[in-house]
Amino acid sequence: MAKRKRRESFGAVRKLPSGRIQASYVGPDGRRHNAPQTFDTLTDARGWLAAQQVRVLSGEWSTEETRAAESAKTSRAITFAEYAEKWVSERTTRAGQLRPRTATEYRRLIRGPLAPFGALRLQAITPEGVRAWYSGLVGAGTKTQAARAYELLKSILRTAVDDGRIKKNPCQISGAASASTGRKVTPPTAAELQNIVDSITPRFRAAVILAAWTGVRYGELTELRRKDIEVLEGEHGGKAIVVNVSRGVTHVTGQGFIVGPTKSEAGVRSIVLPPHVNDIVLDHLAQHVGRFPDSLLFPGADGASHLGQSAFYRHWNPARVAAKRPDLPWHGLRHYGATRAAVAGATLKELQTRLGHSTVAAAMRYQHTAGRDEELARRMSELA
Repeated sequence: MAKRKRRESFGAVRKLPSGRIQASYVGPDGRRHNAPQTFDTLTDARGWLAAQQVRVLSGEWSTEETRAAESAKTSRAITFAEYAEKWVSERTTRAGQLRPRTATEYRRLIRGPLAPFGALRLQAITPEGVRAWYSGLVGAGTKTQAARAYELLKSILRTAVDDGRIKKNPCQISGAASASTGRKVTPPTAAELQNIVDSITPRFRAAVILAAWTGVRYGELTELRRKDIEVLEGEHGGKAIVVNVSRGVTHVTGQGFIVGPTKSEAGVRSIVLPPHVNDIVLDHLAQHVGRFPDSLLFPGADGASHLGQSAFYRHWNPARVAAKRPDLPWHGLRHYGATRAAVAGATLKELQTRLGHSTVAAAMRYQHTAGRDEELARRMSELA
């Protein structure tokens, strides 16, 4: 229990249960104003009161300035959980507000791995505390989640620095945001891909083909509609199929499927299919897609709603097992498309455009040497 206020010549002081000294005074506005911090000693508290008295007597004291200082004190006392929620709600990127799925994922990380910081004041988060927390997550074997949570924590606290709430970002661990599990995605071989196409439920053969030969993301694939597929006359006879990607769909817990723009502006693109897979796509359009322009290429079981990943994996999993690639994620087909384009001679810029990446560096991550060394060796032999 705090002791009662001690009367001073100006203002009042009292000792708090913590042992710290609190100082306050009644200003010219008739309101009591507390010091923005507590003090170690009675002498320090009286020194602060003396300074406030000088301000009042000299006419330098103002209601606005005093309330601004008190407001700054309140803002510094905000907890990480409170500030993080405000950060997520107000966060904007070049594309606008955070996408619903991104906001949901951020809130999951804040409630989950970042929960140890929730009740702490922003100023109470220290580099030592961050290192101990991060080490614990990595030690538990959750490297990927640790990297994502650390990256979010660092971003939130960077904004707190910009807002003047803290002086320095306590997230100082080099490379923590890019930590990797070390597991690499190995794309399928041509034979494995064919085995998957032959084994999967017939109405999803075109899905495998489109993912493997255009590199579209799952959310882009499952939002494709009849109007997004252009069938053109080829230059040398035959047909050319162009896949126009301009939207994506995500599933947000509690909100359902949400259709929105692609992952970035670079994601809006037109991709030409290699001619040898045209027939599979044309057959799919004829047999499994509604005749209206907005008909989904790969709808859910009801024929109208979007296809959830869990529902699709009931077809995908047996197919990859049949190909003896139970380790192959769906995303591995995107790697396959990047690899085949690179082997065919695509430049990094062309690969970037085909995959819908904003930077060349991002596109480089999808290149694999499988098959490329053999192609280079063949070309070297031709030059000998």
